[in-house]
This record gives sequence, C-alpha cells and structure tokens, in this order.
Amino acid sequence: MKTPLLLIILLLYSLVSLNFQATLSADTLKPNQQITDGLTLISSNKRFELGFFSPGNGSSGSRYLGIWYHGLPLTVVWVANRNKPVLDSFGKLALSENGVLTLYDRSLGRVWSTDNVPVANGSSPVLQLLDSGNLVVRDDRIKNKGVFLWESFDFPTDTLLPDFKLGWKLDTGLERSVRSWKSVDDPSEGEYSFSLEPREAPQLVLRHGSQKIYRWGPFDGNTFSGSIRLTTNPLFSALFVYNSVELYYVYQMLDDTILSRFVVSPLGMLEYYTWRVNRSKDWNLLISFNTDPCDGYMKCGRYGSCASLTSCKCLSGFTPVSPLDWGVFSYSGGCKRRHELDCGHRDGFVRYDGLKLPDNPVVWANYTEDECRAKCSKNCSCMAYASLNVYGNGSRCVVWIGDLVDIKNWGSGGDQIYIRMARAELQSIAGAKRKRVTIKIVSVATVIGVLLLSIGTIWYISWIMREKRKDQIGRTSKVQLSGSFQYMEETQDEGFQLPLFDLDTIFLACNNFSDRNKIGQGGFGSVYKGELSNGQEIAVKRLLEKSIQGVEELKNEITLIAKLQHRNLVKLLGCCIEGDETMLVYEYLPNKSLNNFIYDKPTRKLLTWRKRYHIIKGVARGLLYLHQDSRLRIIHRDLKTSNILLDIELNPKISDFGIARIFGTDQIQEMTKRIIGTYGYMSPEYAMNGHYSVKSDVYSFGVIVLEILSGQKNWAFHHPEHDLNLLGHAWMLWNKRVPLEILDPTLVQESSNENQVIRCIQVALLCVQQYPEDRPKMSTVYSMLSYEKMELPEPKEPGFCRESYTKKFDTSASDSTTLNEVTMTTLGGR
Repeated sequence: MKTPLLLIILLLYSLVSLNFQATLSADTLKPNQQITDGLTLISSNKRFELGFFSPGNGSSGSRYLGIWYHGLPLTVVWVANRNKPVLDSFGKLALSENGVLTLYDRSLGRVWSTDNVPVANGSSPVLQLLDSGNLVVRDDRIKNKGVFLWESFDFPTDTLLPDFKLGWKLDTGLERSVRSWKSVDDPSEGEYSFSLEPREAPQLVLRHGSQKIYRWGPFDGNTFSGSIRLTTNPLFSALFVYNSVELYYVYQMLDDTILSRFVVSPLGMLEYYTWRVNRSKDWNLLISFNTDPCDGYMKCGRYGSCASLTSCKCLSGFTPVSPLDWGVFSYSGGCKRRHELDCGHRDGFVRYDGLKLPDNPVVWANYTEDECRAKCSKNCSCMAYASLNVYGNGSRCVVWIGDLVDIKNWGSGGDQIYIRMARAELQSIAGAKRKRVTIKIVSVATVIGVLLLSIGTIWYISWIMREKRKDQIGRTSKVQLSGSFQYMEETQDEGFQLPLFDLDTIFLACNNFSDRNKIGQGGFGSVYKGELSNGQEIAVKRLLEKSIQGVEELKNEITLIAKLQHRNLVKLLGCCIEGDETMLVYEYLPNKSLNNFIYDKPTRKLLTWRKRYHIIKGVARGLLYLHQDSRLRIIHRDLKTSNILLDIELNPKISDFGIARIFGTDQIQEMTKRIIGTYGYMSPEYAMNGHYSVKSDVYSFGVIVLEILSGQKNWAFHHPEHDLNLLGHAWMLWNKRVPLEILDPTLVQESSNENQVIRCIQVALLCVQQYPEDRPKMSTVYSMLSYEKMELPEPKEPGFCRESYTKKFDTSASDSTTLNEVTMTTLGGR
C-alpha cells in the first residue's frame, strides 16, 4: 500500500509544480508565491523577462535577479542585487502579504529587499512585469493600473528604457539616475553615473565618481544647451517635464517594432542602441554621445571656449592666462579679463551668441529680461545672465555667480548670454564698432563709386560696340522697370547680374495676386503665375510677412541661384524688394512640379520609362553640378519631388534653394541645431544629429528615384502585408530578387527596359543606405546611370525603413514646401 500512496504523492507534487511553473510563465506573482532559479516572469507583450542570470560567461557562479529582453541574446536592463550576488542557484524571490519583495539566498538570508512599501490594510498586492520593462508592485484592487506601490524604474541600474523618467520625485526627494556596471562581467556599481542635476537648474551630467566629465545643459525650452540629439527626432519623442510633483526627462519610441535603450558603459560612454524586431541580428550602436573631445568638462578653463575638436579660444574681451600653452586643450587656468571689473563704476553687459551655456547656473524669479539685467547688475558677483525656458513652462531669469566655465562655441545652434564687462572694455567695443561702421561706409561708398564708374564705362563701350559690330555683342536681357524697358548685360562666362522688378510691374503681371493666378503654396508663402507686358510668362514666389521660411531663406536663395547657371536648375529672372514685399521672379515652367505628375494617376500615364529615365538623369546632372562642377559647392538640403520642376519638354529643373548651404572645397560635413527639411527625404544623420553633407542630398535623390519608379510617396506608402515604407518595401523586394514588383503598373508592359530599370533601383538603394560613407558621390551615381557596363556594388540596408518614422510628423498633402524643425535633447543606453 505504501508504493501506490507514494506514487500518488509524487504525482500530485508534479501536477502542483507544473501548474506553479505555468503560473510563473505569466507576468504576475502573488503573495506567498516564489520565483526560484530557472523560473521567470515574462511581460504580456513578450518583450521583457525577469529571473536569475549570470553575467558574462557565467564562470563565477554568481547569480543576480534581473530583467532582460525576452528572446534576444542576453541583454540585461535592470539588476536588483547588483552589489550582492547570490553565490549559488538556490536563490528565490518572494512577495509578502504586505507587499514587500524580498530576495533570499540558500540559507534564507535576506540578500535584497524593497522595504517600506506603503500598503494599506485590506489591500491585495501583486508583482507584475510590465510591457515597458518596469517591474512594479501594485494593489490589485485599484482599477488605475498606473498607481504603483513600488517600481524598478525608481531604482535603475545602467540603462534608460523608453518611458523611464530620469530625474526627481520632488515630493519625496527621490532621485532617479543611472550608474554603469563595474565591468561587462560585473553588474555592481561602477564609476560612471548619468543624472539630471541640480533640481533648481536642471542639466544632464555624466560623472566619473564625483567629478563631472561631460555636461549637457541647462535646458533652454527646446534642448539641453550644447546638444541637439536628445530631443524629438524620427526615432523617438522626448519630453522635459516639471511640475509640483516631478522633474524629469523621458523619451518614447515612435515605432513599437524598434527596441531601444540608453546605456552608461563601464568605460564611461553614453550610448544609444536600437534593435529591429524580427530583422536585426545584433544591437546597433546608433550614437555615442560623449565622443567629441570639445564636450569634455572644463577643457578650456575659465572664460575659455572650445572652438573645435582640437583647440581652445578665449571669449572676446578675454586673454589667455598662459599664452605659451594656449591653442590646444589646456588646464592652465583658462582666460582672464583684459580690463578688470569695477562694480561701482558702471560695469555693463555684452551679448555673446552661439554658445553652450556655462556650468553652475542659478535660476532667479520669473523676471523680464530688463529686470533680470538690473538684478544681475546690482549683484557684483553676478557675472552673466540669460533669459531661458529652463523648466519648459516659460522663461526664467538665469544667472551665473562667479567665473564662467565649461563653455563651447556652438555656432548658429547655440544659446545667447550676456556677460558682465568692465566699462573700459565696453568703450573699447563701442570704439571698434564705430571704426568698423566708418570703414564699411567708406568701403561701400568706394565700391559703389567704382561700380557706377565701371557700369558707365561698360555701358558706353557696349553702346559703341553695338553700333559698330552688332554681330559681336553678348546676350541681352530685357527687364521692365517702372513701366519702361531697361537693358541689362549678362555675359556668357562671368557673373550674373540680377535685375530688380518694381512692385507695380509684378502686381500688374500677376493680376494683383488673384487666386486664379496662384499655382503653389509653401512655408515661405505662395507662388503665382504672371505675364509681363512683353508677353513673357513668369512665376513669382511671394514671401508672406509671417512666413515660416523667412527673409534669410529668400536672401540665401537669391545669393545662390543668382550665381548658378545650369540647364537642370530653375532660372531666376530677378527679384522685387519694396516696402513689406519680398519676391523672387522665375522662369515659368508650364508642367509645374514632378510631384504633380508621378502621384496623379491620369498624368503619370504620360511618363513613359524613357521620360522617367530622362528625368532621373537630369536631376542627377543638376546635383552633380551643385556638388562638384559649379563655382560653389552647394548642399541643397530639401531635395524632393515638389522641388523638381518640369519644362514644356519634361526637362527637370531643381528649385527652392532657401535652405541650401555653401561648402568649402575641402569641407566634408557641417552640423546644425535647426534641422529643416521634409521628412521622408531627410537622411538619418541629418534628421537625428543635424549632420549634413553632399551625402544627405544623395540620400534624398535615392528616395526620389524610387518614387519616380513606383509612382508612390515614401512617407505615404502602404502595403497590406507589412508596415514598411517605400524604402523598406524596395529593400525587401531586392532581397527577394523581385525588384521589378515595385514598378508603377503603367510601366510593367515596357519589358524591353528591364535591365535599365533594375539598374536604377540598385542605384537608388545604394543612395539611401543608412550610413553616409556607404553612399556613392553624385559623380559616381551619374556614371552608374550612364554606363551600363559599369559594375555596381550590392546595396546595404536603407536608413529609416518604416513609415512610422515619418507619419508621426507633418505630412501635408500639398508638400509644396515644408519646414519641419527638430530640436533635440540628450540620453544614454547599454
């Protein structure tokens, strides 16, 4: 009888064990249940897993309770007992009736515990692993699932996950910061920490022990001063939140098929990793935030500004303390004033632009800028002030008491600060300004005089030559000014003289800008068709008084396009700047933009493969001219189908140079804080980091080629079987060896050009590769398109392959000209 009884007991034990293990495969643990080594909790979305693990190769035998990504190579994001491992595989985790979570070792000694969980009488605590990776203890009776008695996000280790709040709980004084592992095999507290500090004037700070080594901040309403990468971008949205309860920084992913994490590495690097679900084979290190030596804390000492990767400069009005070792990174004490302050004798303030703001800011009351200046002026220790939106809810008076340190020259993307200067320095600056103004006036007058004399001489010589030898003159352009025709000479090889139209002429030509004459709309304003009294048709770009694209962009367009002449660039005929009106006058192109052809089903039938190929090569020629063959080296930065106009013979002409930039002949790339362009066409490095180069235009060209081939928009593409955008769809078809499936159905019957079409698809995929160094130059692109025997490399995966990146942003149907600004912040990941 003993044997059957024993079998029954063993069977019951097995059933209980199986049932217990099945229960633990869910995401919750109830009081009096335990997690032993080998059992885990898995979040409901199957993203995260809680259990015991050994870091590295596991040779030490030490076991830790942690959270990692479920189904991926072991990537730990949180460790409970990081400083006290369980020395064998007999550890267990239990939840008590009063909501306390405790980790025991083999002898039931307490290894780690939550302690002091505020559980009310009659509550029903449960432990749950959420889809965010947050491990929480909550009262199961409370309907609001967002109310927690305890959460692991309050006690992070080395990793920031989406929805994790880096910062402070102001009501309890709890600080949420992250600290590196000691080594890749040891999760105990390492030497590096990343935090939001101080509470009064929050900045993002990376420390080695107690010493600051990198600093991003203070917050200016858009980003942390000196960094553009930690605010909203095509991958994630970022928030800086301040209220009576909390002060924190948080980011949230825009595409739930991409996993991401910020990590402080054991070597002190702040890194951002991503993983594409069902596609990636390893974590992709997208950004290392503190690789620029110029961001190293106090590199240039007091009043010294880090001006490049390798050198320091003194702010204007200051001079090196130790001139002999200045010019490279120096710890010699930085810079000193040329004229010492004397607070009682009318010190003043000088404005400095484009800087990463100094360390140790102090936030005063919500004063106006004038009040802030007056308060700082009365305090002899106040060395500088600025008006900043430090909490994201309105500007505050921010001041600096004592010497200014850790400054960086950030260029056009930097902040503005007013620094206290001695009266003698102010007088010196005023004198220098007067001298510069005098020099400018004399120079301008001299230049005008020389120009007038030259123009008169040239006009007289030209008149004599016209009378005597009409067959030897250059081309002549007619421009109607004030109702009468004036003649201006334009030589074949020299510069381009830009005619000025008067306002009455433009109003008359465009029928007083009636809606019937309107042919386009963009961020700058509107475009109107017009006809001069001599019968010439024109297109007039009219700047609105409150337009997004401002006067600077129009000036930029005038400066660039007036100096560029190419058959694949739109021709600028002149401009009109009078009163409040600012307008550009172009040649009129009756077929409008490529945008109107390829996305409209009736009209795109007119675009045979031969015409589409002609347009693709024409755009490539235009870009090649901009990047290499013109007198200037131009980066367009907003290349898209609506900025490619078509003449009567469907010849493409690149237009809209409002945000284009001139590069030096030896310049590789530039960086901006103000990211302007159109999502769907922007390269990853530009949209994410503000880096742009000729390779940014190459990326946009690749997108345009795929849109021409498919008749579909990249950002508006939809397929019932997946969520890829047009780039991702083309990449998928390429890997399946069926690239022709991307073609516009109207082209499918033109089978004789299959090799040429496939070649264009391959070139486009080479242009949209994620990393700029992998993309070809436009000279190579044009050769690839022109010479069919030229061997092409295999393309790598494109950047931004999912439509979620762009659909989260403005995608207005008109798309004639868009201006999307992405201001960024700062993070980390392991």
